[in-house]
Amino acid sequence: MAAAGFPGATTAVEQGYIMADKRDFYDVLGVNKDASDNDLKKAFRQMAKKYHPDVNPGDKTAEARFKEVNEAYDILSDSQKRARYDQFGHAGVDPNASAGPFGGFGGADFDLGDIFDSFFGGGFGRSSTRTRNAPQRGADLKQRIELTFEEAAFGVEKEINISRREKCAKCDGTGAREGSSPVACKECNGTGQTQVRQNTPFGQFSSIRTCEACKGEGKVISNPCVQCGGSGTIRKSSKIAVKIPGGIDNGQSISLRGEGEPGLRGGPSGDLYVTVSVKRHALFSRDGVDVICEMPITFVQAALGSEVEVPTLDGKVKYTIPEGTQTGTVFRLRNKGIPHLRGNGRGDQFVKTIIEVPKKLNEKQKRILRDFAELSGDEVHDLRRGFFDKMRQTFGK
Repeated sequence: MAAAGFPGATTAVEQGYIMADKRDFYDVLGVNKDASDNDLKKAFRQMAKKYHPDVNPGDKTAEARFKEVNEAYDILSDSQKRARYDQFGHAGVDPNASAGPFGGFGGADFDLGDIFDSFFGGGFGRSSTRTRNAPQRGADLKQRIELTFEEAAFGVEKEINISRREKCAKCDGTGAREGSSPVACKECNGTGQTQVRQNTPFGQFSSIRTCEACKGEGKVISNPCVQCGGSGTIRKSSKIAVKIPGGIDNGQSISLRGEGEPGLRGGPSGDLYVTVSVKRHALFSRDGVDVICEMPITFVQAALGSEVEVPTLDGKVKYTIPEGTQTGTVFRLRNKGIPHLRGNGRGDQFVKTIIEVPKKLNEKQKRILRDFAELSGDEVHDLRRGFFDKMRQTFGK
């Protein structure tokens, strides 16, 4: 089928330029287009947990959604991929997208500036030879570390092992064997780019592509280093001391600038992001900067009042429980909570009392309790009768 106005030309749909319908990646994760990295991580964890195959065994729909969520996060969590997606949509991040009539609309080498350059000779204020072999920032690394409740509360210094590429000491990062050095690529004359001419329904035009001979480096290593094989880097395991600030919470991350993968061609190193996992505590739980604790007390302590020892992050403290304390009563210990992550002071500790009712009573204990009820003017059956009377008044017969 000929395209309108161009006899014999095929349409973009016939050549496969237009991709199959796919859901918007932001919609897949349920976030806005201005979502921060933390928003993306939070949304990804929630969606991945919901559709994980282990949670939905045999569910093909959930499996498909799980793959969709992973793909969306893979694109949006990478700043460069996200920028291409925001500009071109799915075509900008699909490595299999077919080349359109303008020399690769869905490919990484496509740039509208190439078209303007070919028609107008670079008259739009941009160079016709874009630098492909410029310095490039190294990739970021991610690491997870497990802390105790107390370590997260007060901070700690930990040593972690990371695996990353480092500059080869034998060739000093050049990639060339000792006594030799890289030479300028003959295909591109050291620019890292080649010019490609194409015939289209609009006529002939040229575009700039990454040189295939040197992969955009502009240099060729004919005698590679025996240690790194010409890459200029080798993978090593390193130990890094990480200072965890007090007050950090489960799932939060800290960044170590420049501790990621090394940059290319003199570019800066990436960063290392350390995410914290906090172990459960036997006594305490956390609500922001406040600590929650449930403490059992006896019936006698609740009725008569008592001085008890309460566990805190700083050790045991004494607290006087007033007489007549009911089960579920909560009292506060000020400044016994979690230190603020970015500031002075601490949260509070909230202690919930749980009255332990004895399960086994001997006859003497039962008689004493009956005598107590009689002296108080209370009858167990009367108390129950009063409760059911209130239920009938509320809900009817």
